[in-house]
Amino acid sequence: MGFFDEFASRNFSLYAQWLGLISLICNNPIFAIIGWVFAFVLVFVEIPLCTKFCPTSPKFDNFVAKFENSYLRGAMYLIMAIVMFLSTLINETALIAPAVTLLLTFISYAIAGLKQQPHASSKMLGGTGVDNVV
Repeated sequence: MGFFDEFASRNFSLYAQWLGLISLICNNPIFAIIGWVFAFVLVFVEIPLCTKFCPTSPKFDNFVAKFENSYLRGAMYLIMAIVMFLSTLINETALIAPAVTLLLTFISYAIAGLKQQPHASSKMLGGTGVDNVV
């Protein structure tokens, strides 16, 4: 299954994964130390391949494993979006772009949770894709 087939699957969990990665790219390193902390966590949560190749502790692996549920992932993204929106109130920066993409990611995971769609991750990122999702 290719990239476009995954988007045609209407699985909001996949949409949320890609939006989360876009928000990771939108973080401005000069103004967002917190954004980089979020980006570090998101790399391991959203890219399954990283947890296989990077040496991590069992404690960190257990932390990442907690986010297999769409509701927990959505809550994590909502908290991150709120932090980014609050940081734009304190200091006018370019953090509005990652805040918006984090909010869109939350919405996608919330829809996936409400539709009771199982979590799927893109094959391009080392995940299972939607082939194995029932």
